Amino acid sequence: MNCLCHLRLPIRNLLVGFSLLNHDIQNRTRLFSSRSIPTIALSDTFDITRVSELITNQHWSELKILTQKTSPNTFLQLLLDSEVASDVVLGYFKWSQKEFRVLHSLELYCRLSHLLANARKYGKIRALLHHFVKNDLHSNSSIFHTLSMTGGGFCANSIIADMLILAYAKNSKTDLAFEAFERSGDYGFKPSVLSCNLMLSSLVKERKFVVMEMVYKEMIRRRVDLDAITFNTVINGFCKAGRLQKAEDVVEDMKVRGFLPSVVTYNTLIDGYCKKGRAGKMYKADRLLKEMVSKKIYPNEYTFNILIDGFCKDESVSAAVKVFEEMQAQGLKPNVVTYNSLISGLCREGKLDEALVLRDEMMESGLKLSIITYNALIAGFSKQNMLKEARELLDNIAQQGLAADVVTFNTLIHAYCKAGRMEEAIALHDLMLEKMLFPNVSTYNCLIGGFLREGNNEAASKLLGEMENKGLRADVITYNIQLDALCKKRESRKAVRLLDEMFERGITPSHVTYNTLIDAYCAEGNLRAALNVRTRMEREGRRANVVTYNVLIKGFCKKGKLEEANGLLNEMLEKGLVPNRTTYDVVKEEMMEKGFDPDIDGHLYSISLNS
Repeated sequence: MNCLCHLRLPIRNLLVGFSLLNHDIQNRTRLFSSRSIPTIALSDTFDITRVSELITNQHWSELKILTQKTSPNTFLQLLLDSEVASDVVLGYFKWSQKEFRVLHSLELYCRLSHLLANARKYGKIRALLHHFVKNDLHSNSSIFHTLSMTGGGFCANSIIADMLILAYAKNSKTDLAFEAFERSGDYGFKPSVLSCNLMLSSLVKERKFVVMEMVYKEMIRRRVDLDAITFNTVINGFCKAGRLQKAEDVVEDMKVRGFLPSVVTYNTLIDGYCKKGRAGKMYKADRLLKEMVSKKIYPNEYTFNILIDGFCKDESVSAAVKVFEEMQAQGLKPNVVTYNSLISGLCREGKLDEALVLRDEMMESGLKLSIITYNALIAGFSKQNMLKEARELLDNIAQQGLAADVVTFNTLIHAYCKAGRMEEAIALHDLMLEKMLFPNVSTYNCLIGGFLREGNNEAASKLLGEMENKGLRADVITYNIQLDALCKKRESRKAVRLLDEMFERGITPSHVTYNTLIDAYCAEGNLRAALNVRTRMEREGRRANVVTYNVLIKGFCKKGKLEEANGLLNEMLEKGLVPNRTTYDVVKEEMMEKGFDPDIDGHLYSISLNS
């Protein structure tokens, strides 16, 4: 930026400018968005000092009278050609845009930006570009070309290009920000870490992780001065993308460049592992916790909340409780998020009494229950078939100044449907509408499934029609529910037609879809049709899973085709699929107890005996 002090805008003799103005006015037409102003000759005695005073003091009515004989674009160009201060030019620029609704040319925008850059009015450039990018009138290629042609100098252009990236990122125009970043490189401009960090953050938010990685590598190549925010943002991006090893590599880059990982860095990595959804994920998260403590980086409330939620979702509530106790031992106070994670975990495991103890503890500590707390407890009571208590909680929500949401109603509607209490489920559906809460696809799926289980096809069909009339599109679960009902009635052909309809509507069947149909054919003894469905499943991009093989193995066993069943078992193992409890039960009950020893090197046999 120091080079800016050597830059000057072109200064022409003012009188020459005025004498040439008549010719300019007669031969040039300016663009206006609503109305044009006639351009006629200016007096050679026109007082630029007086004009500057009027603009500085915001005497707009006098200025309008004084300048009515020329167009705003022409007058702005005259100001830019003079030695008038940048604030004066900017003042007229902003006023003329508003007063005359004029669209100043890209060239004038660039010249004004150069003037402000030379005057080191960086905040005003940012504001100017902020409004400029909102209109989205010019491509990046034309912007950069015009910048280079209007003689602002390399330093000024570099500053403007950097602030253009920042303006795009702030206005959520991430693709244009990246394009401007690339153009900057073409022109040899070096962007600032501030602009790059905001762009990186936007890319992560929009889940454009490939572009994020490209920007990060290019920043290093262009020798942008990276800071801790850069590294933490990129680490966060890789974690969200599930590329945890890559995130750890960036931590190493961070250390090499002299930045020590902070609690934010570790929290991001721990959160990445907790959300990975893979075996051993919590072991790695716990390892990171121990590592940060060993480096005297102390975990905060957010660290513990991430771990507690991770263990609960990993069905390791006992481990979550230990972390909760450690959190309190460290003198950190649990918050609503902490309690909600634990209460949800306990309710999922059926430990309702422990969840209620935590609920009471939460209230005694002065924390207010949130709708998430209520939803977790309603789900807990519903799981235990304690529907009276679940309904009482729903009624209590409003008394606590909270509003039940769609999740609240769906949880209870699902429980009523599962219990066959369809009248109460429909009553809740109607109550939703009274409260101006609009049922979603999940609501209708619960109700449709409930009616189909009762054999009330008419009511289910009516709800399907209502759902579509409200603009809600049936999803794969809606179809799975219908397909399951048809299969249970041994109407496999209709189920296949429903599968075809899914493809026609652009809905991709899930493993559940195919496995349900395979199971139905096996139950009918139609093994050829079952195998054909498996072939279709794999042709359409779904590899057979353990459930698929379990269903087929059982189907072949029931038909007395034990050798074929044994072949399917070996095929499953060869594909690297791990047998589950159902596999062992099928092998034990349908093969071994009938005197048939599966030929698989004794591996499954020994496991089944131990289990």
